Amino acid sequence: MKDAASRRLTTQQVSSYRRDGYLVLDRVLGEEEVDAFLAHQATRPDEMDYQLRTHLTDPQWRYLATHPNVAGVATQLIGGTPRIVQTMYMQKKAAEDAVGVALHQDVHYLPAEPDTLMACWIALSDTGPHNGGLCVVPGSHRQGLRTTHPSSGDEHQNWGSEHLMRDRTGKEWMQDFYSFEIDDVDTDSIRTLEVPRGSGVFFASMTIHGSFANRSRTRDRLAWAVHYVKDGTWVLRADVQDTVSVPELLRAGEA
Repeated sequence: MKDAASRRLTTQQVSSYRRDGYLVLDRVLGEEEVDAFLAHQATRPDEMDYQLRTHLTDPQWRYLATHPNVAGVATQLIGGTPRIVQTMYMQKKAAEDAVGVALHQDVHYLPAEPDTLMACWIALSDTGPHNGGLCVVPGSHRQGLRTTHPSSGDEHQNWGSEHLMRDRTGKEWMQDFYSFEIDDVDTDSIRTLEVPRGSGVFFASMTIHGSFANRSRTRDRLAWAVHYVKDGTWVLRADVQDTVSVPELLRAGEA
């Protein structure tokens, strides 16, 4: 996995991830790596940020998705070879009062069999409660799949869409998706994380998380995220079903 060695997690860090459903790691990316990615993003049209398979075509996105401190840590937490499902760049410009994503579990958006889904969310600017930083509910991954309702209001993105689904046998159907918001979340259980530039948050598919609007007016909130599943997992959503393993993507980049 690249020439650099993956950061080795301690027993305490793995235990923390299993207990809380998330793990914050400092300095996942160096300053120069963050600068290089943001400079590259400045040359791309904004609408391309929502193409979920950019890691297949863009060397900078591939670099992050296969980075030893990202994919290497995922390998340790997932217990096998990670396959990349999707990648995203998420900007909340301070001057735009950009909205967040309602509290949800990723399995609502990316159902998989078995459920080995996990994510890494990387802060590309200093992030926290004042500029729409990432929120989590510690331990929520141990409480099972929660019921949801469509989000509303001006703090979050509100949308609905339909996706083609496909199981292992080839059976297909259409399924409604919307901006999922977990029912009856205890607001006292929500923790807004302070994640410095270049640091990352790894979290499980069942961990309740989201973010709120950037109200700072002076501090952009920039983040990049990747979702992995363990090799052998079937992703049901057809648009991101053709996953690629980290070793395969590394070989493709060297060709």
